[in-house]
Amino acid sequence: MNSKRQHRTSLKDLANELGVSIATVSRALRSSQEISKEMQQRVKELAKKMNYRPNPFAQSLRKDAPKIIGVVVPNLVTHYYAAVLDGIEDAARREGYSVISANSHESFEDERQAIDNFVSMHVEGIIACLSQTTTDYSHFEEISDMGIPLVFFGRTCMTDRFSSVMANGDEAAQLATQHLLDTGSRRIAFIGGPNHLDMVRRRKHGYLEALRENHVEIDRDLVVCGMIDYDVAIHAVEQLFKGEKRPDAILAFNDIITFAAFTAIKNCGLRIPDDVALIGFTDDVHTAFVTPRLSVIEDQSHQMGVRACELLLRSIDGDQKVYKEIVPQQLVIRETSAKHENLKKRT
Repeated sequence: MNSKRQHRTSLKDLANELGVSIATVSRALRSSQEISKEMQQRVKELAKKMNYRPNPFAQSLRKDAPKIIGVVVPNLVTHYYAAVLDGIEDAARREGYSVISANSHESFEDERQAIDNFVSMHVEGIIACLSQTTTDYSHFEEISDMGIPLVFFGRTCMTDRFSSVMANGDEAAQLATQHLLDTGSRRIAFIGGPNHLDMVRRRKHGYLEALRENHVEIDRDLVVCGMIDYDVAIHAVEQLFKGEKRPDAILAFNDIITFAAFTAIKNCGLRIPDDVALIGFTDDVHTAFVTPRLSVIEDQSHQMGVRACELLLRSIDGDQKVYKEIVPQQLVIRETSAKHENLKKRT
């Protein structure tokens, strides 16, 4: 008896062989006009050569299959993305949908593969947040051309074509920077992520606007935008404190960078907020339990997930309007930001 299990040729096998996406192969086999005649012929010839056969049983069940939404996020282990996913699941469940999530691990290739997988699973629609390495949006254009509804949240792109839900990061950053200025800080650093991300640009813009409005000189050496990575952020912050004109406050882009900055300040033997004030964009549940307690700009991440899902369900139901929704953030002042208050307590 042959113990080896026979391998059925899949759409993924054909796509890998041709170096194209699963969606392209699927459309070529259906003779879609969106695919060139040459590509259609190549796909069909390879399908015949590799003995590809569609699964008629699976196809017959599609009408009765569960309604599934695909969600791709950059880092599922962080509280922010877990809370957004929780909101998506709550909204989906109310309307009889199930949710399957994929973690891109901040990788463009993993993100693109996740989208291809969702297409092959025949999901009803997709909700996505860009990875920090994504600068090519062709995989999203492709599923749009296929008529698969798509909504972005947080980190978005092509907002004239796809509905999106985002926070008011520019306003929140400006408010946080103003608070740092009002409480005694003058050399405020912004530690962000990659500049091509719209979320980074919005938050950095708000920070710069606050400095301009207060006639505070902008020192470009204090604006550090690199990879969203804990160790990278610790190194970047520590390097700032090795210079002669070190910062006396930090505005951190997200939860990973916030806790990295907190650690780096401590590593340098500095006091928070007396030597360095700190505010971070994060709604992590641990921010109130570190010492000193962190001042933060809180996302309504669960609500963001709910709104993203509601917009996707509208699109699934045939609404072709492109929505741009803002879920406001809240500045929560605790102990890491106000220099004046700490000075008063000591006098």
